[in-house]
Amino acid sequence: MIIYEATKEEFMNHVTEDSIALRIHDVLVEKIGGTSASEINSWNNSMNYMYKVLNTTDIPDDITIAIEYKVPANSRRIDFILTGLDADNQSSVVIIELKQWQNLSSVDKKDGIVQTYLGRRLRETTHPSYQAWSYAKLITEYNESVRNEQISIYPCAYLHNYVKPTQDPLTNEQYEKYVTEAPVFTKGDALKLRSFISLYIKKTDRKKLLYLIEHGKIKPSKSLQDALVGMLAGNDEFTMIDEQKVVYETAIQMAVEAQDSNKKQVLIVEGGPGTGKSVLGINLLVELTSRGLLCQYVTKNSAPREVYTKKLQGNHKKSYINNMFKGSGVYYESLHNELDVLIVDEAHRLNEKSGLFKNKGENQMKEIIHASKFSVFFIDEYQKISIHDIGNKEQIKRFATEYAAEVIEMELESQFRCNGSDGYLAWLDDVLGIRETANFDGFDFEYDFQIFDDPNELRRQIIEKNQIDNKARIVAGYCWDWKSNGKSNSDIHDIVIAEHNFNISWNLDNTTTWAIDPESVEQAGCIHTSQGLEFNYVGVIIGEDLRYVNGVLITDPFKRAKTDKSLSGFKKMYKEDNDRAIGIADQIIKNTYRTLMTRGQKGCYIYCVDPELKAYLNQRMKKKQELVYMPYTGGLLLAAEEAAGYQSKDYEGNE
Repeated sequence: MIIYEATKEEFMNHVTEDSIALRIHDVLVEKIGGTSASEINSWNNSMNYMYKVLNTTDIPDDITIAIEYKVPANSRRIDFILTGLDADNQSSVVIIELKQWQNLSSVDKKDGIVQTYLGRRLRETTHPSYQAWSYAKLITEYNESVRNEQISIYPCAYLHNYVKPTQDPLTNEQYEKYVTEAPVFTKGDALKLRSFISLYIKKTDRKKLLYLIEHGKIKPSKSLQDALVGMLAGNDEFTMIDEQKVVYETAIQMAVEAQDSNKKQVLIVEGGPGTGKSVLGINLLVELTSRGLLCQYVTKNSAPREVYTKKLQGNHKKSYINNMFKGSGVYYESLHNELDVLIVDEAHRLNEKSGLFKNKGENQMKEIIHASKFSVFFIDEYQKISIHDIGNKEQIKRFATEYAAEVIEMELESQFRCNGSDGYLAWLDDVLGIRETANFDGFDFEYDFQIFDDPNELRRQIIEKNQIDNKARIVAGYCWDWKSNGKSNSDIHDIVIAEHNFNISWNLDNTTTWAIDPESVEQAGCIHTSQGLEFNYVGVIIGEDLRYVNGVLITDPFKRAKTDKSLSGFKKMYKEDNDRAIGIADQIIKNTYRTLMTRGQKGCYIYCVDPELKAYLNQRMKKKQELVYMPYTGGLLLAAEEAAGYQSKDYEGNE
């Protein structure tokens, strides 16, 4: 998705007319739903600097310019793109990362990380050259047209407010490999940046390259389960961007610190669906293991571990795999600091007690901190899907304090699932009543979201999508009993929707790898078989536990199946304190559907048993936000998003 495109001549005219920021803003509101005052100010500032750079006959007037291009497979946007042909008529693309920064400092012992003011406080972030380089790499990796047409991409960064000090940390030798890949230009370097652009772009390509970038075939995002073998072999399967890279480097530093000192280290990383928590965890597992540290990757849910094991069996011994991937309930007898590193994925799913009868140990959060010198907890408290899920940041910090551990909290924002659609996730959270979001009813439609009248049509579409690469599955809310006599028999159907003559079996118990078994597209998975895994397309059947009644979205725990263990203990709790029980069940049901509806990287298809819920979702998809414009110094602002405190990406500038 490109927010603004024009020839150089048109761009120069728009800057001269002082209309460039408004043009970008209007399209951004139309396609995404809103922006911030600081981002609008940054466009006014940065585009005037780019005007100076491009104000030369050395760069033809008919070359193409794009502003705010969304990087494939995630939610980040590239500030400025120029396309054309070089002296040999070869296709060339220059991408420019624009920064408002006025000063920064280098960060030792962390690769590609600097420190500067963002969002009114001092933060660590990726070096501008690393950022530009990583975006260019993602375009090349995911846009098959760019790769097949042999289009050369030349990244750079332009910090037009940054005055170089005598000892410039921006070009410190520790950043040399990234500055070499993506040169960095600062205040006073307009002519140097002009020369860089004119070196690669000599004539127009008549918008062909921009068309390929915008409309070229996008390769599906890699799933972790598919990339796992290469990752454990040491291959760079994923390019870490922005805060992913910052978290990774921080974790490496903390692991080293924990070994060199006698002080435990605890890192808490919060992030929503598709923010790369699992990918980061596996990358850390590989890197820290390669450094000779005894490191294990921990998940409560067995489904991801079973899939990882099957993927790795041809390359590694089972004992090696089992020692690397562990359940969360095995550390209650561990010795103090028995392991160097424990990486806990989906820490929100940790329990208090362990064992089949929940009678072993004291608390899984405490046991993990006790057993390791350095522990990493990846957490999203909106993905708790069971009464027994108690993992939370406050308890982790409390137990860390008991062990005198140093605690660092970080957050992941860049979104890699749901086709990088932050809008879809915000819309979903708002629609399900999980949290109010700043923007909208509806979202950018690069994500394939469809609501079906007939579950048979949903199934037909999912089966069709699955024929491409075995990456489409049907899942359902746990509102139908898992029949004991049908657990290994696909002819016995658990889920029956009589009015549509629709029936399907729950996933069979004769396999633990439903998510990758080709024939399992004919079965429905539940939350326990799909959480922690991802597909290209997911079809979700919403049962009677989520309905729309008299204008209100309601959850109904009494419509859950008797065989569902996620609400085990609910009836007893309901008798003791019905308000508390209903509140907990409400969160679990909503979190369950949020999790199911974010498993698809490219699309999510929905069927609702409740017709009123279907009508509600359709209405929420169609309703348009009413925009109220308010004047402010330098441009226009969306009143609704200002009131909600909408955060822009990194345009706040230095204080």
